[in-house]
Amino acid sequence: MSTAASPSTLFSPAPSSQPPIFHKPTTALSLCRVSLGLGLPRSLPLSTTHLKTRRNSSRFTTCCSTDAAKAPNKETPIELRYEAFPTVMDINQIREILPHRFPFLLVDRVIEYNPGVSAVAIKNVTINDNFFPGHFPERPIMPGVLMVEAMAQVGGLVMLQPEVGGSRDTFFFAGIDKVRFRKPVIAGDTLVMRMTLIKLQKRFGIAKMEGKAYVGGEVVCEGEFLMATGTGSD
Repeated sequence: MSTAASPSTLFSPAPSSQPPIFHKPTTALSLCRVSLGLGLPRSLPLSTTHLKTRRNSSRFTTCCSTDAAKAPNKETPIELRYEAFPTVMDINQIREILPHRFPFLLVDRVIEYNPGVSAVAIKNVTINDNFFPGHFPERPIMPGVLMVEAMAQVGGLVMLQPEVGGSRDTFFFAGIDKVRFRKPVIAGDTLVMRMTLIKLQKRFGIAKMEGKAYVGGEVVCEGEFLMATGTGSD
């Protein structure tokens, strides 16, 4: 005769050496994890799949927005993109060396200087320069002779040094050779001039220099210059 099992008997552990196994209640989320782990067919409710997709998409959107916030600006403003020319010698120091004064001082700043050897200087060409009203009223162009003069003044900064023996009272522009004008220089340009000493004859007080002038990295004028330093025996 069978008897009904008591409640204590139903919940008592089975007579086995293994520990009892307790099963958690099955939910839609747990079924989703099982199906993803075992590769079971996608027979889950639409709401569960939609929940998983939304979670992944929100995580992806957060990562993208964070990376975009950390990324630097792709384009630097034009006013911060270019560095200014260095100042090795300002206009006051130039005036202490050269005897020229307004309106014929055509060097504004020295950006590289090797006394007795070479110098690089700039001339800021502006519409307020006194030669533009006459050269030319309808098309302002810097006269070629003034470009040559500006380059000769840079040569004077090289030569009027104790290492060379030049003096501002006995220094003269003696001659030019092989001068070529490649492109016109107009108002708004920055004329960059390099003068290099090629040959010096102290006995005769003669110096030969090579000069090139640039605008935007392109040669606009070049030639050979002859300077009289006034240090000869006569």
